[in-house]
Amino acid sequence: MTAARLVYTLLWRLALPLVLLRLWWRGRREPLYRRFIGERFGAGAAPVDAGGARPVWIHAVSLGETRAAAPLIAALREQRPGMRLLLTHTTATGREAGAALLRPGDAQAWLPYDLPGALRRFLRRFQPAVAVLMETEVWPNLTVACRDAGIPLLLVNARLSARSAARWARWPALAAVAWGGIEAAAQTAADGERLERIGAARVDVLGNLKFDMTPDPALLVLGAQWKQAAARPVLLLASTREQAGVAEEDLLLRALPPELARRALLVWVPRHPQRFDAVAQRLAAAGFRVQRRSRGLPDAGVAVWLGDSVGEMAAYYAMADAAFIGGSLLPLGGQNLIEACACGCPVVLGPSQFNFAAAAQAAVAAGAAVTADSARQVWQALSAWLDDPPARQAAAGNAVEFAAAHRGAARRQADWIVRRLGDGPAAQPPSRPDRPAAGQ
Repeated sequence: MTAARLVYTLLWRLALPLVLLRLWWRGRREPLYRRFIGERFGAGAAPVDAGGARPVWIHAVSLGETRAAAPLIAALREQRPGMRLLLTHTTATGREAGAALLRPGDAQAWLPYDLPGALRRFLRRFQPAVAVLMETEVWPNLTVACRDAGIPLLLVNARLSARSAARWARWPALAAVAWGGIEAAAQTAADGERLERIGAARVDVLGNLKFDMTPDPALLVLGAQWKQAAARPVLLLASTREQAGVAEEDLLLRALPPELARRALLVWVPRHPQRFDAVAQRLAAAGFRVQRRSRGLPDAGVAVWLGDSVGEMAAYYAMADAAFIGGSLLPLGGQNLIEACACGCPVVLGPSQFNFAAAAQAAVAAGAAVTADSARQVWQALSAWLDDPPARQAAAGNAVEFAAAHRGAARRQADWIVRRLGDGPAAQPPSRPDRPAAGQ
């Protein structure tokens, strides 16, 4: 074990009591965190019933990654109808969403903590044919454990922001351990260049799986029903977040023009379920009559409808005339704007966009999105669309066209994975997506 990895592992062991305490604390609101704790140490989960074949292991840390994995899993099943899947997660929302992707014979578990013993037990138990990590989930001991077990380690839909690359560069010895055994399918050429610089063994640019996420028609119908019940314009504040005690909800509330609050129904959907209650309290303290999605359709006297549900974002986007995408007023890099565009909802983005930089730039260029430098400008942009229905309708059409133009990454990445299984189609140089700039 290298000195850098030895220190890293020691720090992990020292932090473990605090990690478990935080896990138990989160379980107060999301009880799933308190279940199957043995899986966090590589024990307890039932192995995949693969009928002799080794499973394909896909790790999707949370809800966004799990949803992005859905078209990839579908494309893999098309190529390998008998494939058995091992699906792992880190968060409760990811695991709940992932359950819908399983078929008889598949398995689901928590990803073990990045400790050598836990990972060895996990790999011996499941014996995956390949390890497929989604987007950014790279861990030094996991890389070494897969290498020692002879398991190809792949990072799909891979993205690496300039900020994350700089963090890894501060620890070059640890970065060499973590990235040296990884092959990556990058979202964009810029991601690919950063992945190569940080030490990934091989990088191909294959696009963004999120463009292949087709909105559920049932959710689009549900959103239309909500829109009808609202009986007024609807502005959506989607995936709003908090950092270091500063909440995007507070920034937006302080800048909200009173006239706009009277004119439109505000639909607020916080990013994390554990914040639903706190956000409801913030909105009520600001003087708004708040109704929660879980308590019925919005009535005429409701000023704010709180989206306290998980897995219904497509319905919220279908309901809205326009939306602000959260995580972008604070330096958090922004949340996924692609789903909103696929639902025909034009979007306003704050200044922090590094998680989806290329997609954000391409959406603005396509006329599907606009950017705002402050909360005040967010409201100005949303109000401008309400004042100009033809412009809003044009932006909605641009959004749908933008999302459709960049599809195809699921097929490309499934082909790429199957070639690495050793029994798929003959290896060919992977084709690059037609529009790599929009992939991040």
